[in-house]
Amino acid sequence: MWIPTEHEKYGVVLASFRGTVQHGLSLEIGDTVQILEKCEGWYRGFVLKNPNAKGIFPLSYIHLKNANIKNKGQFETVIPTEDSVITEMTSTLRDWGTMWKQLYVKNEGDLFHRLWHVMNEILDLRRQVLVGHLTHDRMKDVKQHITARLDWGNEQLCLDLVPRKEFSMVDPDEISVTELYKLMEHRHRKKDTPLPASTHHLFVQMKSLMSSNLGEELEVYFSIYDSKENRPISERFFVRLNKNGLPKSPEKTERQCTLFVDLGSSDLRKDVYITVHIIRIGRMGAGEKKNVSNVQYRRPFGCAVISIADLLTGDSKDDHILKVYTCNTESEWYQIHENIIKKVNARYNLTGSNTGLAVSLQLLHGDIEQIRREYMVLFTRGVAITKKLGFSDIIMPGEMRNDLYVTLEKGEFEKGGKSVARNVEITVFLLDCDGQVLKNYVSAGSGEPAGDEFHSFVLYHNNSPRWAEQIKLPIPVDRFRGSHVRFEFRHCSTKEKGEKKLFGFSFVPLMQEDGRTLPDGTHELIVHKCEENANLQESARYLKLPFSKGNLPGNNQAVKTTKESFWITSFLCSSKLTQNGDMLDLLKWRAHPDRITDSLSKLKEIDGSEIVKFLQDTLDTLFGILDENSQRYGLKVFDSLVHIINLLQDSKFQHFKPVMDTYIESHFAGALSYRDLIKVLKWYVDRIIEAEHQEHIQQVLKATEYIFKYIIQSRRLFSLATGGQNEEEFRCCVHELFMSIRFFLSQESKVASPITQTQAVFLKTFPAVYCELLKIFNVREVANFVRETLGSLPVIAHADCPLEAVKLQCIAKTVESQLYTNPDSRCILLPVVLHHLQMHLQEQKDLVMCARILSSMFSLIRKDGTTEVSISEEVDLIVESLLGVLLRTILEITNRPQPAGTALRLQFQDVTGEFVACLLALLRQMTDKHYQQLLESFSNKDDLRDFLLQIFTVFRILIRPEMFPKDWTVMRLVTNNVIITTVLYLSDALRKNFLNDHFDYKVWDSYFYLSVIFINQPCLQLETFSPSKKKKVLEKYGDMRVMMGCEIFSMWQNLGEHKLNFIPAMIGPFLEVTLVPQPDLRNVMIPIFHDMMDWEQRRSGSFKQVEAKLIDKLDSLMSEGKGDETYRELFNSIIPLFGPYPSLLKKIERETWRESGISLIATVTRLMERLLDYRDCMKVGEVDGKKIGCTVSLLNFYKTELNKEEMYIRYIHKLYDLHLKAQNYTEAAYTLLLYDELLEWSDRPLREFLNYPMQTEWQRKEYLHLTIIQNFDRGKCWENGIILCRELADQYETYYDYRNLSKMRMMEASLYDKIMDQQRLEPEFFRVGFYGKKFPFFLRNKEFVCRGHDYERLEAFQQRMLNEFPHAIAMQHVNQPDETIFQAEAQYLQIYAVGPIPESQDVLQRDGVPDNIKSFYKVNHIWRFRYDRPFHKGTKDKENEFKSLWVERTTLTLVQSLPGISRWFEVEKRELIEMSPLENAIEVIENKNLQLRTLITQCQARQMQNINPLTMCLNGVIDAAVNGGLARYQEAFFVKDYIINHPEDGEKIGRLRELMFEQAHILEYGLAVHEKFVPQDMRPLHKKLVDQFHLMKSSLGIQDFPAYVRASPVHFTNGSPRICRNSVPNAISPDGARVIARRSPLSYPAVNRYSSSSLSSQASNEVSNITGQSESSDEVFNMQPSPSTSSLSSTHSASPNVTSSAPSSARGSPLLSDKHKHSRENACLSPRDRPCSAVYPNPQDPTQRMITHQIGENSLPRSDPNLSTPEKVVNPTPSSWSLDSGKEANTQFSETVGKLVSPPVPPRPQHQGSPARNMRPLSPVPTPRSPQKTSIQSFTPSPTECQSSGLVSNSPVLSGSYSSGISSLSRCSVSETSGTEAQPSEHMLTTSTSSGSDELTRRENKTPPPYSVYERTNSRRPVPLPHSLSVPVSSDPPALPPKPHQLRSGKLESEGRRASEQGPRPRPLPRKVSQL
Repeated sequence: MWIPTEHEKYGVVLASFRGTVQHGLSLEIGDTVQILEKCEGWYRGFVLKNPNAKGIFPLSYIHLKNANIKNKGQFETVIPTEDSVITEMTSTLRDWGTMWKQLYVKNEGDLFHRLWHVMNEILDLRRQVLVGHLTHDRMKDVKQHITARLDWGNEQLCLDLVPRKEFSMVDPDEISVTELYKLMEHRHRKKDTPLPASTHHLFVQMKSLMSSNLGEELEVYFSIYDSKENRPISERFFVRLNKNGLPKSPEKTERQCTLFVDLGSSDLRKDVYITVHIIRIGRMGAGEKKNVSNVQYRRPFGCAVISIADLLTGDSKDDHILKVYTCNTESEWYQIHENIIKKVNARYNLTGSNTGLAVSLQLLHGDIEQIRREYMVLFTRGVAITKKLGFSDIIMPGEMRNDLYVTLEKGEFEKGGKSVARNVEITVFLLDCDGQVLKNYVSAGSGEPAGDEFHSFVLYHNNSPRWAEQIKLPIPVDRFRGSHVRFEFRHCSTKEKGEKKLFGFSFVPLMQEDGRTLPDGTHELIVHKCEENANLQESARYLKLPFSKGNLPGNNQAVKTTKESFWITSFLCSSKLTQNGDMLDLLKWRAHPDRITDSLSKLKEIDGSEIVKFLQDTLDTLFGILDENSQRYGLKVFDSLVHIINLLQDSKFQHFKPVMDTYIESHFAGALSYRDLIKVLKWYVDRIIEAEHQEHIQQVLKATEYIFKYIIQSRRLFSLATGGQNEEEFRCCVHELFMSIRFFLSQESKVASPITQTQAVFLKTFPAVYCELLKIFNVREVANFVRETLGSLPVIAHADCPLEAVKLQCIAKTVESQLYTNPDSRCILLPVVLHHLQMHLQEQKDLVMCARILSSMFSLIRKDGTTEVSISEEVDLIVESLLGVLLRTILEITNRPQPAGTALRLQFQDVTGEFVACLLALLRQMTDKHYQQLLESFSNKDDLRDFLLQIFTVFRILIRPEMFPKDWTVMRLVTNNVIITTVLYLSDALRKNFLNDHFDYKVWDSYFYLSVIFINQPCLQLETFSPSKKKKVLEKYGDMRVMMGCEIFSMWQNLGEHKLNFIPAMIGPFLEVTLVPQPDLRNVMIPIFHDMMDWEQRRSGSFKQVEAKLIDKLDSLMSEGKGDETYRELFNSIIPLFGPYPSLLKKIERETWRESGISLIATVTRLMERLLDYRDCMKVGEVDGKKIGCTVSLLNFYKTELNKEEMYIRYIHKLYDLHLKAQNYTEAAYTLLLYDELLEWSDRPLREFLNYPMQTEWQRKEYLHLTIIQNFDRGKCWENGIILCRELADQYETYYDYRNLSKMRMMEASLYDKIMDQQRLEPEFFRVGFYGKKFPFFLRNKEFVCRGHDYERLEAFQQRMLNEFPHAIAMQHVNQPDETIFQAEAQYLQIYAVGPIPESQDVLQRDGVPDNIKSFYKVNHIWRFRYDRPFHKGTKDKENEFKSLWVERTTLTLVQSLPGISRWFEVEKRELIEMSPLENAIEVIENKNLQLRTLITQCQARQMQNINPLTMCLNGVIDAAVNGGLARYQEAFFVKDYIINHPEDGEKIGRLRELMFEQAHILEYGLAVHEKFVPQDMRPLHKKLVDQFHLMKSSLGIQDFPAYVRASPVHFTNGSPRICRNSVPNAISPDGARVIARRSPLSYPAVNRYSSSSLSSQASNEVSNITGQSESSDEVFNMQPSPSTSSLSSTHSASPNVTSSAPSSARGSPLLSDKHKHSRENACLSPRDRPCSAVYPNPQDPTQRMITHQIGENSLPRSDPNLSTPEKVVNPTPSSWSLDSGKEANTQFSETVGKLVSPPVPPRPQHQGSPARNMRPLSPVPTPRSPQKTSIQSFTPSPTECQSSGLVSNSPVLSGSYSSGISSLSRCSVSETSGTEAQPSEHMLTTSTSSGSDELTRRENKTPPPYSVYERTNSRRPVPLPHSLSVPVSSDPPALPPKPHQLRSGKLESEGRRASEQGPRPRPLPRKVSQL
């Protein structure tokens, strides 16, 4: 039977349990469980991390822990009774564990590893705490360490700051809000700004001395030297080095390391240095021979210095190498460090270039105890302590020091009968009173132990040596008296014996007879002469002699005149001995009673450090004198006592206050002193008003605290001794004293009068007296004293009176004192405190102090059951006095501009936070009763209204994110809890007072606005929290958003007809609330929208306002990242969601206005889909392509569906910024053009908008034009820039702004130059299909064509797309996917390359236009793209594949032309046609013919420095033809069977035959040209080609060419070297072929990309061998599949199109130089420069003209006026190989309207009667062109054009080698305009001749399209070029006659009717001139 557990409530899982039994609960080791019931060895309960899953588990698996149970019963919660630090550690580590793994996933390796170490460290510390074996102090340290680590981790992981008190987490409900704020701020401050340490220590470690000339032992002395005062400020640190320059005792670290302790902040200056003096131990001269002397001397070696400031700037842990200098003359040694510091270079130089001292230096900050804790290893390992000379800045009581420092300064000695000066060495001994040497008391420095004696260094031959060597004598105090120091002087001989001879001595006693020590300073000592054998052991004999010249009696002239002297400087640092006689006189006052007055007077002149040394003795002396004769000495003793008390206020001696406190408590015995002290104090207070000089009285009042301490202690001692006698008298005295004080405090005087300052001094010390008074008086008495004293203060209104601030400080200390904590005294003090606070807050003065006082007050008020009544009364008082003024203060300080200084700003923020905490504390204490009283206290509705507005405004301020630091979630939740509680109280007041007749819109609006921003706070969005944090918040506060949402709904329902006031204003805010992903909240808010729509419908019959506001707000909210998928469904779904309310749509369906409502919901839903995508794409880390695509989608929606101009323009600029960031300059220009088109050239003023200033419309349009031109320039789209330049130039000309007109014309000219001179890369185009539901809405199940980046091939593009969509799967086929793919919950990408179909055929087919110009039209303004897929239809003939090889040609039409506002546009239409094998053959041979023509032209024009491309092409064609290439076509199509079975193909067969003849003729002519240019070494190949050509002719059955062929020379007139690529005309298709192809760096110039072959492998290999070319395997692999003859296999699959790049380029000859491969510079010679030749005949030659007339109408010169019209356009018979038509004309001009037209080509003369005009609208029927021109000669490329051959030919040869005209078919193995499109129908031939001019009219008059100004303008999109980009055309360009082979007919006519059959596009929205 299951029994509920009583005590077994909480446990930890010891081992994992799988829960395989029935109702079993699976457990993991370490889980915590809550136990509900038990039964026979089993528990039932749940795991705390998942309380919903309950089950049973074995009892033995659980370790029980003690716990407290809250809310016993069904909803009980269990809190473990373990240490709160342990609980926090456990929960924190669990949270960290999850986040730690995420760090690994995010690749944040550094933090991952650091957190790992910290987590292990915390676990280890947790173990120590749990074991419980730690001492109390150690436990404290461990907890401190744990909390520091927890805080560090929380900060690194951006978790919340945890408020703690004594290491334990604080429950916000258990403490006041002000206390919580202080804790939070304390932790925040601790984290932010550690206080700068006032004490510093320098760690020094001697590493080594690096020098080449060592060999002797060294002594190194470190000290700290103040160059400003020219004195050392520390002892010396002494290290011995061995002969190698390394420390002599490496095992003893304390002998190599030291800590220079107690440096003050003032010592860390630039002019404080570390000086290093190095002394060598050895022979007198550094270079002396070894045998000269064995005696070792200390001799100068070198010196180094480094500034302490250098350690502050650099990395202090680095080792430093110090340069070592030596002095030029030894006598300067004593000041060498000064010379180095001052850089007196003449006096020192380097000891050696490679000498350096390696030391480690590090500054440590903090007091010595802190250093011991933090750098424990230093002290455990051993470190010498080097002290400062003298006491540190702060003297600690109990600090024992008794160090005498003696510096050997200099000496003056006689020669002593020698011819040279002496080598003097001093030996120093310390002797006691008996003359015995004191052992181990002479120290050369810390680091080495002290010795018995000290030897100075020796200066060579110097009778006036200066040493400046410091020694330390740490003599015990008890041995000081009678001791003396003896200095013995010896001459050190440098002779062989090397003996040291004594020649004199000096001595100095350490203490005088009267007990004073040797005074500090320099002493000139007498040198007493003596011999080596003199008996100095008997010190008594010489101690009677005088020792110093300073204290010789006047008659002892003999000794005074002696020349020999010795100077020392002494300095005593002692905490027990004094050199001050006055101090000794005072302490021995009983011996000299007559000197008492004098001694007391002199006390003020004695140094403070002397007084504190003898503090207790001095105080005993003073009270002894007072007891002796209080009448006589009372005032003097009082003054002395005041002096000593004030001395302890000094920071240097402040640590002696506890010494005085101890003295008062334990040693003070003046039981009668209180009378005298009160009496004198009252006397001083009474004299204040009359006294002229207040300084002394102020000193007395400063000491008030300690005077009262003495008074109270004295009285207590008296009471104890007498049993409480004279109590009344004492009380009376104290009352009288306070009356005097109150009287002087009540005096009003001028602002800066002395009395005011005295009052201020008293108020500062007054609060310290309370505690003392409480020792004798009861709480209420003391409270009355204080109240009356504070109440007596004058009410001063002076703004800058210092007394005001001091008064507040006094009140603050009062509130913080023990007195105020007692409820009895608090009720007495509160009114006076509130009175002063209210006055200051009203004046807005001293806010920092006011905040501090309020914080202290509220910290004391808790909801305490015992004193509920008293607290309630206090709250009443505070609400009445301060609530209003507190609200005003918060409003005031938050609206003030923040101060500039950092410190001020920080203080400012603190004040705001503290006032907010005070307000929250007050509101949290208020109960129903308080709110009721508060609301009743308002006399009228206006006051109540003002109060409500004020408090709502303050609440809005409190909710601001910047109110608290971002990790203060605890504080924010408390704030929100208080706000919602208060709002619930106040909403009643709102309903009762401001509805119906008294409706007040402003209050209601403020209420709703507050509610909305309350719900939307980030800190309440529980969905973003971790599960544990969310659980805690819900348990403590619930979901406050839902509570506030319900309140909004309730209040809205109360509004009734007043709802109309909030429509549409509240739509946006309420919409924001519904975006919160909380189902309950949404269900509460959605009905409000229905209500709004209903009321708006009633009012105005529609809800346009609601719609507009909804859309605007949705946009701004989604941009901020709010909303989610379910939100869209909430608006859209018919199914009721979650709660009682059905969805909005369902509610609308019941209304009369159903249709418009549903329409609105549909629009909003579609907008949301786009906005959600936009939001997702704009996330950090998303690729630019996605962002751009999404922005375009949204922009289109705003323009076309919503017609919201402002939003449209905003998104234009967002898109523009994205393009600039991605460096898509062309797209950026097109995008900005959208805004430009909305503007007119008018002077209408425009408001400031986005980044545009207020300006006229003309100015803004001008600025936009210039920006667009700049972007077109950067994007190398110069033709478009030229159009805008012209338009701008027209405007400048209109306004006679010739300066700008000139600039614009120059800019235009520069763009023309760039077109001709600069290289332009042609992009690839790729078709991308996005299939599957996982794609964003704007991509889902759509296909696009994308313009690739420069040099980007298919593989690179595909990889880029897969990187953008990492979850996408690449489809490996090109077939259209089926419905299962469309509906799949996945992402599929289908990518393949497509070829552009240029629209501007007139430019591309015009002769003489350089390729630089044509290249622009091949890849710009492209609407249509093509993709070819070869396949076999019917049975495949293995002998001849061409019989059944068909091509499936897919044409894709886009919604906008590329390039445009995006790099990709959606495919609007997909057309699919099939080309028969015959048509395919015609197209392939046409392409090859075109390629041959181009190469021959380039060769003739000498554009190719290398003839290899032509050689290879000829070889490929001839070789393939000989080996059966063309023969295969003959077999396939010329056989009788085919002709009989396909009668409709008769004309096409004829056309094929013509092309084959044409190819033979071109080859013949090409061989002639080749012969002319072929180099000598390739002559054999040429001969072979000629032979093979004859074979080829015979194989084709060609014995000779027809007359018309023979008569016509091959005429190449096109100057463009790029002709070959795409210039076959629209004979087969108006669509043209693929324009662009990248080529490999080795590709040959001028080879047609679309050429393909069925070569014999033998021939192609041969060519490869000749030219050094070989196809790489991968190149071949990536080729397009192609049909082949016997030589090539034919796998005619299209799949490589998907994954491979565009067909790889033909390999170029290694002989080609790079400049020929890449240069694109084209230039044209003038006609007169062109040579005449067979190819370029002289137009004046009559025979040639005659020949052309004979040929027939199609070859007539097109500009010859003598020919009749019929002769020019008769039948489509083959022409005379007019190779001038490198790019033949598609004269369809009508499709160019609406596009950005390039600068027009200079027109040729138009001849009367020419049918050119008639032909123009007949597209795609091209016009024939003659092989010759009129006397206006064609442009011929200049010699420089040969350089452009490099990039001309970046077309790949699709089959893998240069080949004949038989196709190995590629995706685009057609000419640029090859004819899959139909020929025009008959009726089109009758089109009016005025078509051209009509089109110009249309172009100028129609409104602009919505987006691209460069769209097609056929009947499908009848939108002309806007006025801003239209270029008037003066006359029609001349007609371009078609070549005979172009006039094929009967070719898929349906395609040709596209223009007429396709319905018109929907008109764009009428143009609206922008208001922005």
